[in-house]
Amino acid sequence: MRASGILMPVFSLPGPFGIGTLGKEAFAFVDFLADAKQTYWQILPIGPTGYGDSPYQSFSAFAGNPYFIDYRLLADVGLLTADEVPAARPVGPIDYGALYNERPVILKKAADRLLAAPSPSYEAFCEAQSFWLEDYALFMAVKAEQGQAGLADWPDDLRCRKPEAIAAAKQRLAGAVDYYKAVQFFFYTQWNALKAYANGKGVRLVGDIPIYVSPDSSDLWTHPELFQTDGQMHLTQVAGCPPDAFAADGQLWGNPLYDWPTHKATGFAWWKQRMKHATSIYDVVRIDHFRGFDTYWAIPADSTTARTGKWENGPGMELFDALEAALGKLPIIAEDLGELFPSVRKLLADSTFPGMKVLQFAFSGGDSEYLPHNHVKNSVVYPGTHDNTTLTDWWENGASEKEKAAAAAYLHLTGVKPTAKELAAIRTDDVRIALLRAALGSVADRAIIPMYDWLGLGAEAHLNTPGKLGGNWAWRAADGFAAKALAKTIHDECSVYCRV
Repeated sequence: MRASGILMPVFSLPGPFGIGTLGKEAFAFVDFLADAKQTYWQILPIGPTGYGDSPYQSFSAFAGNPYFIDYRLLADVGLLTADEVPAARPVGPIDYGALYNERPVILKKAADRLLAAPSPSYEAFCEAQSFWLEDYALFMAVKAEQGQAGLADWPDDLRCRKPEAIAAAKQRLAGAVDYYKAVQFFFYTQWNALKAYANGKGVRLVGDIPIYVSPDSSDLWTHPELFQTDGQMHLTQVAGCPPDAFAADGQLWGNPLYDWPTHKATGFAWWKQRMKHATSIYDVVRIDHFRGFDTYWAIPADSTTARTGKWENGPGMELFDALEAALGKLPIIAEDLGELFPSVRKLLADSTFPGMKVLQFAFSGGDSEYLPHNHVKNSVVYPGTHDNTTLTDWWENGASEKEKAAAAAYLHLTGVKPTAKELAAIRTDDVRIALLRAALGSVADRAIIPMYDWLGLGAEAHLNTPGKLGGNWAWRAADGFAAKALAKTIHDECSVYCRV
């Protein structure tokens, strides 16, 4: 069935607390999606973020982001008083430093009230999530005790989980551990309510999970045997991607790489837990860097660039066969971008998961697979990803003259061989609308449009510039962005292409 949806990070919602939350603005956005007859709300990863504020570098593959907890909802259930809820502030770009300082102070008040008389629902949550919750909470408590130092810089006995050190930490930090567990209860109580509301409105949540975990994470700390380490919690090889036309030295991400033989020996137990969790909190799961399940770029941990890496083999279909044998058919979108070997394409075909088609990649020359006439039904088309800029900024500042000429001709904005003068005369908004219609008109079963492209925003809404340190993940929509008139426009545009 043809359908459409909107990409909108939770953090980009408006609201009074400096960042988008799971409160009334999120529910209002669901209403907007329902009015626009959209099937999907795609978000970015919702885990707690660390250095750099990237949702793709989280302290846990299972935990939720405390920044998304809505204070008003805590007040509604008596866990905060009206005086403890901060005064509303104007909507603007996210100041993560301010959140880092404010959030724990206020959430501690709510946690203390909950823990003074734990509810049956809290105890049930802790029991149901015990496979990750206790370890995560202890990790965060130790991290706080260590002045927020990264895992690699912890004292040896704590970093390597010496039994006596762990036992002492559990006793010494019991109060802090309870706090972090309570915060996760707040998050998932609010998240589950939002998901239930969305599903009741016919809106399905598309989540996003990074293929790799962070080097500063409870996942690595509690299961070092599942990663390429030296037995002392030091990484031996790390993730990245090889040199290409965009990065002469490649990209050195630094994430731990999986020890796939060990995963196989366990029957892929950790991945089964991860996917069971992901499919319980999302309706559809987008896996970032899917090609890494076929072959991945392994870089010696002491390298300063990705040039020294080499291709290693991933688990391939053996992983997904094991997952689907345990969990049934998985509702996965495969982020299949990057350098695609024939073996990667075969893995995608064998998995039957839909891949991604990105229009901003379509016009660099030749018969690109991203051009709409080359799309396939079992795929998801996007104008751009979270790493791309907005359509408006792409046309005005990002696209080359060659790309502009190809796009203008393809989209019938000019003749087949536009002159520089003709290109200069094209209105940016006409390009934006033409590209949106090209996405919606694609044969791809699903089309996902970023909210900022429906709004026609420029560089100010660019979510992430890869390689740029600071200033990313900060865009927030203005109050009133989800207007009835815009919902009708989106509905009407999508209905032309039978997506409603």
